Amino acid sequence: MASVAASSSISFAASFLKIKAFPLSPRFFPIRTLRCSVSSSSSEPIEFDISFAPPKPKPSSTHGGVTPQQLFIPWIVRSDDGTLKLQSQPPARLIHNLAIDATTQNPKKKDKSKKKQPQATSSSSATTTASSPASHSEVKPKLSKAARRFYNENFKEQPQRLSKVLAAAGVASRRTSEELIFDGKVTVNGILCNTPQTRVDPSRDIIYVNGNRIPKKLPPKVYFALNKPKGYICSSGEKEIKSAISLFDEYLSSWDKRNPGTPKPRLFTVGRLDVATTGLIVVTNDGDFAQKLSHPSSSLPKEYITTVVGDIHKRHLMAISEGTMVEGVHCVPDSVELMPKQHDIPRARLRIVVHEGRNHEVRELVKNAGLEVHSLKRVRIGGFRLPSDLGLGKHVELKQSELKALGWKN
Repeated sequence: MASVAASSSISFAASFLKIKAFPLSPRFFPIRTLRCSVSSSSSEPIEFDISFAPPKPKPSSTHGGVTPQQLFIPWIVRSDDGTLKLQSQPPARLIHNLAIDATTQNPKKKDKSKKKQPQATSSSSATTTASSPASHSEVKPKLSKAARRFYNENFKEQPQRLSKVLAAAGVASRRTSEELIFDGKVTVNGILCNTPQTRVDPSRDIIYVNGNRIPKKLPPKVYFALNKPKGYICSSGEKEIKSAISLFDEYLSSWDKRNPGTPKPRLFTVGRLDVATTGLIVVTNDGDFAQKLSHPSSSLPKEYITTVVGDIHKRHLMAISEGTMVEGVHCVPDSVELMPKQHDIPRARLRIVVHEGRNHEVRELVKNAGLEVHSLKRVRIGGFRLPSDLGLGKHVELKQSELKALGWKN
């Protein structure tokens, strides 16, 4: 009942409220408990205590109710005198090295990391970047020395002699090209060149002959087997006689249609057949190939079918087998064989195989035996035989296997 009366007194007699507080030191502020008294004219004063609820705790930055403390990392450092000591700071040398690594870091890696961010957000930009040729050209694979050496030896065109480059470009023969160089009609990169052995690269060097620039790209190497007819010579010096190269006029006239943008090859024969001899002769624009086949050191066997006037006896075969002098050299054939007679060919025929390849060698061998040559035809060089279906004046392009049969191993 006293509490009810007290509450009513507080409500209606607030003006008579007297608060008595114990004196507290400022260090105990704020005040948590107050002693109060209520008095009125009709009753005695009532005393009671008022307690205040404690304030709500402020949110702390601690995790799990544990106050964070500074992390202590011990560093064991060797001092200048060699003793070890414990310290809380990292060594100055370590901080210096970390600063250097940060400044010398590869900037390309940073650029790549920055570029990857928009690619992840935009699929269209990523597709564009991946398909652009510039992005592929930035990353080039590093090849080993062995790989670069293999490429340079097998694929990359090495610098060649100037006279050889002019001949391959179709300017003239190698000998005529040397004469043009000696006459001062050839310039390389704007400088007059008088040395045929000068090494040049037509893809990089600028070469002029008589004011005309030779193309950067040389014509491709071509190889043909020609069934040379009678009445054609194997050189282009004498204009009054037909050259065997004139049989390729139709092929060269249609070159631009079949090979647009590629220079025409300058064709020449490998070795020679005299004007009255028919049969197999190789035509190409590869000087190294021609030198290999025509040089006596290659010792390529060459087979001829010789039709003679009159009858052939044993003494004739013995005389041919013993050989004869040709151009000051004693030439002996590899084999001599009398071929069987045929009904459609009334004259006797001989199969003679030689390897020297001297000028008129077979004719001199037959003449030395006391026989007269009616016709002479070459049918084989090395392991390549003239195709039986190749007509006179016709040619066929040689395959790689046929070039190997001729002794070419390039």
